[in-house]
Amino acid sequence: MPKSSDPERAARLNAALALIQESENLSQAATVLVRKYGISKRQAYRYLGEARARDGPVPIPDRKVAFTVKLSEGLVEALRKHARVRGKRLTEIVAEALEAFLRRGRGRG
Repeated sequence: MPKSSDPERAARLNAALALIQESENLSQAATVLVRKYGISKRQAYRYLGEARARDGPVPIPDRKVAFTVKLSEGLVEALRKHARVRGKRLTEIVAEALEAFLRRGRGRG
């Protein structure tokens, strides 16, 4: 079974939280999750356990899409090194940099 995406995972956690709030019967809640999402009973209980530990609903993140750009070899190598040093994925580093750039640009009109 493929790993769920971040938006799918957030939706399942929110569904688990709603089921917990509706009923204290975890077995029934797990059965509903299994039927609704086609996951194993074990995974359903994992979602229920994580939902119980949360203070509220999980925000649904934007779906990620591929975005191809051409950059100089030197810049790509610098980005890879920066990501490696910080223990992050290249995607995370680029997304953080672009978000910071866009936030700065908004204040200038």
